[in-house]
Amino acid sequence: MSAAAMTTVLVLNGPNLSRLGSREPEIYGSATLGDIAAACSALAEELGLKCDLRQTDDEAELIGWVHEAIERRLPVVLNPAAFTHYSYALRDALAMRTAPLVEVHLSNPAARETFRHASVVAGVADGTVAGFGLHSYELALRAVARLLEEQARSVRS
Repeated sequence: MSAAAMTTVLVLNGPNLSRLGSREPEIYGSATLGDIAAACSALAEELGLKCDLRQTDDEAELIGWVHEAIERRLPVVLNPAAFTHYSYALRDALAMRTAPLVEVHLSNPAARETFRHASVVAGVADGTVAGFGLHSYELALRAVARLLEEQARSVRS
């Protein structure tokens, strides 16, 4: 059994992501949030992880989930959506993290409107995966699994 076995990963999603599949498919693709949840759950199981996918349009609720992750020492895959660009409250909560954090985006914000180029949360994340649609989430989960393995190895050393 791997070091990441049975670890729950919170896959948190910000505003408007419940509209995936119908929201600007030329930018975000045709996958729904349900499709992303199914893909994440399947891959998480393969990696020896449990996936808990959540979505909210409410900044306070998202921050509450981050606090939960901090208290439970749970890794997070986070698509902050529009909060990426201005939520210093979310960034400050994420700075207290106690486990791996990977920021994820379906589209590539750097190739979009100028206001999307800056992420206030990227500086407190282990890394960012962007521009690969649904596969961004899969790559982020693989990164979390690798980070957990590396942490376990360093604890054993």
